[in-house]
Amino acid sequence: MDRWVLTVITFWPLAVLAGVLCIPARMERAIKWFSIAGSLPPLVLSAWLWLDYSGQSGMRYVMKVPWISAIGVDYHVGADGLSVPMFFLTALLTTLSLISSLNITVRVKEYFALFLLLETGMFGVFAALDYFLFYVFWEISLVPMYFLIGIWGGPRREYAAIKFFLYTLVGSVCMLLAILALYFATGAETFDMLQIAGQQPFAGRGVVQALVFWALFLGFAIKVPVWPFHTWLPDAHVEAPTAGSVILAGVLLKMGCYGFLRILLPTLPEASAQFSVWVGALALVSIVYGAFVAMAQMDFKKLIAYSSVNHMGYVMLGIAAASSLSAAGLTDRATALNGAMLQMFSHGVITGALFLLVGVIYDRAHTRDLREFGGLGAVMPRYSVALWVSCFASLGLPGMSGFVAEFFVFRGAFPAYLLFTCLATIGLVVTAAYLLWTIQRVLLGPTNEKWAKLPDMDAREVVSVLPLIALMVLFGVYPRPILEILNGFARQLAALFGAG
Repeated sequence: MDRWVLTVITFWPLAVLAGVLCIPARMERAIKWFSIAGSLPPLVLSAWLWLDYSGQSGMRYVMKVPWISAIGVDYHVGADGLSVPMFFLTALLTTLSLISSLNITVRVKEYFALFLLLETGMFGVFAALDYFLFYVFWEISLVPMYFLIGIWGGPRREYAAIKFFLYTLVGSVCMLLAILALYFATGAETFDMLQIAGQQPFAGRGVVQALVFWALFLGFAIKVPVWPFHTWLPDAHVEAPTAGSVILAGVLLKMGCYGFLRILLPTLPEASAQFSVWVGALALVSIVYGAFVAMAQMDFKKLIAYSSVNHMGYVMLGIAAASSLSAAGLTDRATALNGAMLQMFSHGVITGALFLLVGVIYDRAHTRDLREFGGLGAVMPRYSVALWVSCFASLGLPGMSGFVAEFFVFRGAFPAYLLFTCLATIGLVVTAAYLLWTIQRVLLGPTNEKWAKLPDMDAREVVSVLPLIALMVLFGVYPRPILEILNGFARQLAALFGAG
C-alpha cells in the first residue's frame, strides 16, 4: 500500500469526476452527495498518511515508473514532512468546501466536476518529484479555478478570472524556463527533482544562477503572493464563490510556498542565501502593507483577502531567515522553517474558516459591507462563537495555532534579521487592530434592525466550519503532532545552509 497510496489519493478524485459525469445533470442532489462521498477516501488516506509518517523523516511512499523515456521523464511521486500535512489540508478543505457548496444551484454538475479536477491538480503538485510531472499538475490546478471564478463568481467575475489566469500564467512560464535550464544543466538526462537538487548544477555560476533563481522566484512569488505580485489576489477572492475562496487561500497560495521549500532552496541554496535579504525585505513589506490595507477595507471578504498577504509574509520571512547568510545557527534555521511550514498549515485552516463565515453572512444579508452590520452576536450566537474563535486564531492569540506558527517564525528569524523581525511586529499589532475592529462592527453594538431576524448557522454550515476550529485549538494547545512531522524536513533543509 505504501507504494500506491499517493497515486490513489491523487487520482481518486478523477474517478469520482467520471462518476459525476455519468449522472444526469437534472439529478443535482445525487451529484452533490456523490461528490462529497467521493471526497472522503482521499481524506481518510491522507489522515492515515499523517499517522503513519509521524515520527519519521525523509522521503517515503515513493513510486517511480518510466513515463517519457526519450527525454528522461518519470512518473515519480513521494511524500515527506513538508508534503504530508499539505495532503491532509487539501483533502480536508476540499471535503468541507463541497459540503458548503450544497447550496449551489447553477450548473451543479460542472461545478462539482471542476472541483474534483482541481483536487487532483493540488494533490499532484504536492506528490510530484519530477519537474515535468510537477508542472503538469501545477497547470491543471490553474484551469478549474479559472472557471470556478469566471462562472460562479460575483459581478466582476470575468475580469477577476482573467487577471488570476494571466498573472499565474506569467509565473508558470518563468518557472518553465527555469526548469528547462535545470534540465539542460544536468546534461539533459533527467527531470528528477531530488537528483537535480543533489547535483547543484548552477553552483558557482554567478549570473546564470541568479537568472534561474529569479525565474523560479517569480513563478512561486506570484502564487504566494508576495508584494508587489499580489494584486490579482483581492479581485480573485472577492469575486470567487465561497468554496473557491476557501481553496484559493487554503491550498493554492500554499503551492507557492511549497515551491520555495521543495524546489528553490534545496536546488539553489547558494543563490537562496545570496538573495535572502531581498526575500526578507519583500516579506516585511507584505506583512506590514497587507495588514494596513486590510484595515482600510469595508468589504468583509476583501479584508480577509488582504490578511492573506499579511500572513503569507510570515511564511516568507521564515524562509528568508532559514537561508540567510547571517550567523543563525542550525537550530535557528530549523525553527524558522518549522514556523513557516506551520504557518502554511495554520493559515489554510484559519482563513478557510473565515471565508466560510463570510459566505454564511453573505448568503443571508447579500452584502459584505462591514458598515451595514452590528449586534449580530445576539442574533446569531453560533456564528458569533465561530467568528470570535477564527479571528482570535488569525490575530495570533496564545492557545491558537496562529500564535505557535508566528512565534516559531519570529524566534527563528530574530538572530538572522533583527531589524526585519522587529519591524514585522507592526503587522502583528495592526492585524489585532483590524480583526478586533471587524468583530466590533459585525458582532457588537446595537443590532441593525434590518438583520434582527437573520437565521443562525445551519447544520451544513456548522459541519463545514467546526473541524477547522477544532484544528485551530488543537495545534494551538498541543502542536507536537504536526511539529513531529515538520521537524525532520526542516532540519534536513536547514543543514544545506550550514550551522551559521
